[in-house]
Amino acid sequence: MDVKLKQIISVLCVLVISGLAAANCGNCPGDKKACPADCQKACCTIQKAPDFTLKDLNGKDVQLSKLKDKIIVLEWTNYDCPFVKAHYNDITQTTRKLAKKYVKQDVVWLTINSTNYATTETNKKWAKKNELKHLVLIDTDGKVGKLFKAKTTPHVFVIDKQGKIAYQGAIDNAPMGKAPEGKEKVNYVDQALSELLAGKEVSTPKTKPYGCSVKYPKEETEGEATEEEAKE
Repeated sequence: MDVKLKQIISVLCVLVISGLAAANCGNCPGDKKACPADCQKACCTIQKAPDFTLKDLNGKDVQLSKLKDKIIVLEWTNYDCPFVKAHYNDITQTTRKLAKKYVKQDVVWLTINSTNYATTETNKKWAKKNELKHLVLIDTDGKVGKLFKAKTTPHVFVIDKQGKIAYQGAIDNAPMGKAPEGKEKVNYVDQALSELLAGKEVSTPKTKPYGCSVKYPKEETEGEATEEEAKE
């Protein structure tokens, strides 16, 4: 293959890489769909979850890459966000129920707070109030949130046992508990986890997250998503 043709292929890879990633393409371990050889490296890199280390509420380091042979759920949160509160209220308890449902099935649930003003103490109070049994990680500087391009609270990423992002997006299709008119409520995270544990390919690998924008530090903080945006 001549140099010019390689350059053309490289440009095409850049243009379509996001689509390839969303389709779970590869020639990477565990992939069922082929990815052009010249795009393989970029495709695999996009799909593989970036490693990180964050401290939990007790000051202990938690490193993603050390959670081997586990399915990992990363849930971005902000205890002040109404969309988050809707999943944690006494009636729904969406997150707590899901984490509990899969805790004995090689699934590790990690809640990450990238809110710039959240402290260890305020996170502890929130976790205690909601009787959380899974780990809550502190990302006040927002570095890990930006690494994953987390946009909203909630925003969820499901990582398979090969360390690849199998699902990313909203928890469900029901912002504030309201599913689209004429449609049944679908919990995308629950669906993805059950499919992975059954050895199946995730049927819905990506959805649009809804909620409040992640409150990153300084000028990068954006306004909250409106309810209309959440319904999209």
